[in-house]
Amino acid sequence: MIVCENVTLRYNKHIALQNVSFTVKENTICGLLGRNGAGKTSLLSLLAAYRQPTEGNIRVFGETPYENAAVMPKIAFVYGKSEEGNTLKVREVMELTAAFRPNWDADYASLLAKRFELPLKKSVQSLSHGQKAALHVAAGLAARTPLTIYDEAYLGMDAAYRKMFISEILEDYMQNPRTILFSTHYIDEMDSVFSEAIILDKGRLIAHEDCDVLRQKGVTVSGEITAVDTFSAGHEILSARTLGNQKEAVLFGAFSARERSAAASAGLTLSTPPLQDLFIHMTDKGDYENEK
Repeated sequence: MIVCENVTLRYNKHIALQNVSFTVKENTICGLLGRNGAGKTSLLSLLAAYRQPTEGNIRVFGETPYENAAVMPKIAFVYGKSEEGNTLKVREVMELTAAFRPNWDADYASLLAKRFELPLKKSVQSLSHGQKAALHVAAGLAARTPLTIYDEAYLGMDAAYRKMFISEILEDYMQNPRTILFSTHYIDEMDSVFSEAIILDKGRLIAHEDCDVLRQKGVTVSGEITAVDTFSAGHEILSARTLGNQKEAVLFGAFSARERSAAASAGLTLSTPPLQDLFIHMTDKGDYENEK
């Protein structure tokens, strides 16, 4: 579906992306993770055919996407924007989007408008920040393009609507599989959605792995404080919290079967760590690629 080969993007003297290479298979939900300024939006704009790389090659559906009339209708790039001065009504935005998206599902768009309580007769500029975000994500869902890209698309939506959006993505994906790239700072909310993750740090690709493989790079240990501290000794501790005489710690590194057996004997519980904790650690280190 997507192939990036040694992609570099420069803005004058600034290097936004440097020698980035990866492949994303068809019908994958992939998280694109990185701190502010890591190059996420720059990468997504290349994949969405908004610009072309300074160096390297990009192929989407086997073709170069930039200004390619055969590729562009198959891609929806959903991102937050101010919409200041946009006097179009919500209904008109939906109709305009439908004109450029061959797979547009009008019935589903109407259903989403009701679920997100979008006022169809109101102008876009009069909507609240959360309503504008809901309009963008609803259009992205109803477009049902083979490649759908969300770049911080639901910023401004409250927790209830974000939860509804995540539920809609999963439900519609099961019925209409497609490739979805999702850039977000709400990693904890999207943790269970991503099947794989691309992690950027300062314009470089530092990881592209199955999320289950990433999670195996650490462990969450919980139990009595002294037992947790004993087990954690000698390991990198990513985060820790205590409640009464109980403690939970997220540790980084591989753990042998012997260590896991010892943890069980000590009355400790081991579980999968949050993807967000691992992401923060990997981008803090800045040298994860050399550790693998």
